[in-house]
Parts: sequence; C-alpha cells; structure tokens
Amino acid sequence: MKAIAIEKYGSKEVLKEMQVEEPKANAKQVVVEVKATSVNPIDWKLREGYLQKMMDWQFPIILGWDVSGIISEIGNEVIGWKVGDRVFARPETTRFGTYAEYTIVDQSLLAKIPENISFEEAAAVPLAGLTAWQGLFNYGKLKEGETVLVHAGAGGVGTYAIQLAKSVGAKVITTASQKNHDLLFGLGADQVIDYKTDNFAELLNEIDLVLDTVGGEVQKESFKVLKQKTGRMISIVGLADEEVRKQYDVGFESIWLEPNGRELTEIANLMAAGKVKSVIGSKYPLTEKGIYEAHGLSETHHALGKIVIVSD
Repeated sequence: MKAIAIEKYGSKEVLKEMQVEEPKANAKQVVVEVKATSVNPIDWKLREGYLQKMMDWQFPIILGWDVSGIISEIGNEVIGWKVGDRVFARPETTRFGTYAEYTIVDQSLLAKIPENISFEEAAAVPLAGLTAWQGLFNYGKLKEGETVLVHAGAGGVGTYAIQLAKSVGAKVITTASQKNHDLLFGLGADQVIDYKTDNFAELLNEIDLVLDTVGGEVQKESFKVLKQKTGRMISIVGLADEEVRKQYDVGFESIWLEPNGRELTEIANLMAAGKVKSVIGSKYPLTEKGIYEAHGLSETHHALGKIVIVSD
C-alpha cells in the first residue's frame, strides 16, 4: 500500500511516499481504509526527532494519529463492528500511523461517524477533540457556571474546547487574533481577547480553569488570572516553572492525551446534535507533496482550526 513515511529524522524533506506492507488486524483490531486524516503538531515534532526518547521506534515511521474511513477487515474477536462501518479514531501511538491507505485500530478506540458528518469533518476530531475533552473534563473538572480561559481559541484544540465547554454551560473566554474573533463568537465564545493588542492577564481575574495550549510566557501569566485555592490550569504543552507555581495557590497539571473510543463517541453525539462542529482551515491530498505542505503550515503555529489530509 502507499504511505507517506520517514526513514530518518529531519525537516519536511525527509517525508517520502513509499510502498509498505498492508497491515493485518489481530483478534481485537480492525483495519480501516483511510478516507481522511489530519496533521497535528506531534506529527512534525516526532518527524524532527524531538520525541525520540519517548518514542524510540525503528524506521520507517508512518506519521499521523487521526483517522476516518471504512472498516475493511475485522479481527476474529471484534464485537459490535463490521466491514463497511464508517468510523473514526485516534489509534494507539505506534510507528504505523495514518498517513497511509490503510491503518490498524483497536476496537475499543473506534467511534461511529454520525450520518450528518463527512469523513473530512470526522478526521479533524480525534486528537484535538479528545485533548480538549480530557483537558476540560477529566482533568479540569469544568462544571456548569464556571469560567474557562482557552488560549489560542482558533487552533485545533481551541475550536473544540470552546464548543465543548459551552455544551456543559460554562462561560468561555478565549484569545485569538482579531481576524478570527467572529468565528470564535460563532462557536460560542463569550469573550475574545486579541492577544496582539491586549494583555489578558490585565483584563481577567477569578478564572476557574485555564486550558493552556501555548506554554511559555502565556502559561506563566495565566497563573495570575486564576482563583486562589480553587483555580486550576491544565496544560497540553508542558510543565510550568517550579518557582512560578510556588507563588500561586492553584492547581496545575500537564497532560498527555489518552486515546478513548467512549469519549470520542460522546463528541460524535454532540456533533450529530449540531452542538460541536469541526473547523477545517486547510485541506491537502494524501501525497508526499500534500503532507510536506501541510507540515509547513502546521509549523507556523498559526493554522486556523484543523489541517485535514484527504485520500485520493
């Protein structure tokens, strides 16, 4: 089968289209014919070798950890799924990713694509949507009536986080450049702060939860706006400076996504009901050139919504 893979770490030039062996499902797995996938920062960070210590894999490595498509084969112990089902998933993190014609998914990680959702819309969801879900609810414990600050609201995680927070009755404040304000108000944001012209730390206080998708100085300043004692910050980009954390009586946790088919199904139900939608900023073909250009856009840190890759 065709796949876009890397045989060494490096810049976008190491992405190569090649022929690899088609995957075979074990007893509790399915093979999915890939209709669409998407690009996330983890893709190019792994490509450049930043995650080598965490994921010390043999080459070639097929990148990509989002998939939507059609089940083409099932293992002999798979229950509740059949060939032909439209599904999407965030598969386990292995060196056999989703930039390929076919990919393997454990049955427990699958979710059905709602009838009113396209393959492209579904492929945008898993990694970013689950990151937002777990950050807000599993770790952030966001409740109705609380106020959450979502940084970089126009990004992949941010667009889902705004909608998911509103779905439980939270007040949502987010940061974004002026050109994206109308979009984010349309997704349900109650307040949008232009990070280029305004300092959110001077405008806000008594925030219940901060979802940190940026890190660095933004993370540091975010401690100032949290409620003392009950406020908490969930970061998807790394640990906070120990000295900074000691200055504030708030909770802090750095998280790493756990693939979860049940939670993805919860998001699918919200999509089916029209309460959550995918914001797709760009589409590229599943080719060497397409992945190259998609990685380049993701590396700017200014991509709108999700970058989706469509199988030809």
